[in-house]
Amino acid sequence: MKRCIPLAVLLVITGLVLAWFLYPWGNNSAKEENITPPIQNETAEENLNNINDQEIQNMTATFKTNKGDIVIELFTEKMPITTGNFIKLTKEGFYDGTKFHRVIKGFMIQGGDPNTKGANTATYGQGGPGYTIQDEFVEGLSNVHGTISMANTGQANSGGSQFFINLVDNSFLDFNKEPMASKHPVFGLVIEGMDVVNAIANVATGARDMPINPVIIKKIVLGE
Repeated sequence: MKRCIPLAVLLVITGLVLAWFLYPWGNNSAKEENITPPIQNETAEENLNNINDQEIQNMTATFKTNKGDIVIELFTEKMPITTGNFIKLTKEGFYDGTKFHRVIKGFMIQGGDPNTKGANTATYGQGGPGYTIQDEFVEGLSNVHGTISMANTGQANSGGSQFFINLVDNSFLDFNKEPMASKHPVFGLVIEGMDVVNAIANVATGARDMPINPVIIKKIVLGE
């Protein structure tokens, strides 16, 4: 009987040791299995160069073109991602020397493609900043006459730098209109220089609605 006691103790100790290694104490292993890593999407928020909210409130953007100036009020409070990206690119001089490469009278004028700084017109309309931004859609912001909106490839979250100014009410381009596959976020409004916009709209165009004589954005100046 005395010999059985040490053996029983040994069995108990062995069982405790095995239980310690095999049992998920506190369910820690179960919790770890449920942890989902965050999805890493490249959005404009990763490309704003730490522009703070106060810096981008109530901003305007003056397009200095070879046809005259266009002043646009940016909807910075309602569209922080879209306007933040536009402001970032503007500060970098991204738009300086680009052209309005697509003009359709009675519809819109389009620009913002860095490829238009070059001479290869076959690539016009295909360029961007090297990333895309998240679409922002706000009730009440519609593609009406005089608004500026993001151009895209027809897919969600595919805009980057290209934009267009609506020459008429184009509300069929809004996010809540079906069955349109391509939605275009509105992020500003022309407050001065609509006559310049109309002058651009009336230029002679050739293949792919491209102006025969270039319409150049010499510089965009930010203000309050």
